[in-house]
Amino acid sequence: MSHTHLKREEVNPVIIIGSGPAGFTAALYAARANLSPIVFEGEQPGGQLTITTEVENFPGFEHGIQGPEMMDILRRQVSRFGTVTKFETITAVDFSKRPFAVTAGSKTYYAEAVVISTGAKAKLLNIPSEEIYMGYGVSACATCDGFFYRNQDVLIVGGGDTAMEEANYLTRFCNSVTIVHRRDEFRASKIMFDRAKENPKIHWRTNQAITEVLGHTDEKGRKLVTGAIIEDTVTGKTEQVATNGIFVAIGHSPNTELFRGLIDMNEVGYIETKGKSSYTNIPGVFACGDCQDHVYRQAVTAAGSGCMAAIDAERYLEANPTTFA
Repeated sequence: MSHTHLKREEVNPVIIIGSGPAGFTAALYAARANLSPIVFEGEQPGGQLTITTEVENFPGFEHGIQGPEMMDILRRQVSRFGTVTKFETITAVDFSKRPFAVTAGSKTYYAEAVVISTGAKAKLLNIPSEEIYMGYGVSACATCDGFFYRNQDVLIVGGGDTAMEEANYLTRFCNSVTIVHRRDEFRASKIMFDRAKENPKIHWRTNQAITEVLGHTDEKGRKLVTGAIIEDTVTGKTEQVATNGIFVAIGHSPNTELFRGLIDMNEVGYIETKGKSSYTNIPGVFACGDCQDHVYRQAVTAAGSGCMAAIDAERYLEANPTTFA
């Protein structure tokens, strides 16, 4: 219990850093528990789902829903219960004492508990054409989008377990899947690599890299991927390859730089949470969603962990009230 010079009205019960399904679900539960949460939406308001077009695997949406639309619905839902959402990015935090301090631009906000839901971002190829067709034939999630490529030919970029796993998964729908990898050695575990090797629908392009995504806009104004320019990483020779879709599977990086050195993380930067809870190593600071989940990374699991974080925060605040002078 910390004594503080701050007045009660200057301290928010709960501040949530990051939006997306995790942050908004945490806000929903915290708001309904009367904790008046503030959500700082950060650099990508609504999170990764805002770069996804169709979401068909979220329970309750029988006919699917557009990712950005789903985030708008969640934003309105949490506002209905008194959540304040701010389109600001937190640039500094002080977790050394309670109330915790978080800074956005030139303003500092105080909180009795903090929920971190800053998410992750897919590592991408960093070529301009990739951005143009993201969600329209370029995807960073095979389990989200594989279904849309039934009986089509696709490329998948990567050489790790994720690439092998997603390539195998895509063969359920696709006519053919070609793995494009810039080296001829693979980081993937032997078991995953062998499984991909044995799949007759999987083809290989090693020592090759995609340098350009090709496509056009059809008469209805929809963008479509039609191919890629692939460069040989040894000879530098390029060729044009036809494809219906390009999946990028070169990993994710969690958006946790802000908390480095303050919060326990694994070697890649995912926040470590305790047991089956959302507790971090700092009492009163909780983490949910893709910033702490490198295994499932689905909208529904992120939402579930956001619920857990709000319930953990509510119970923590009940057991550890802040005292004011």
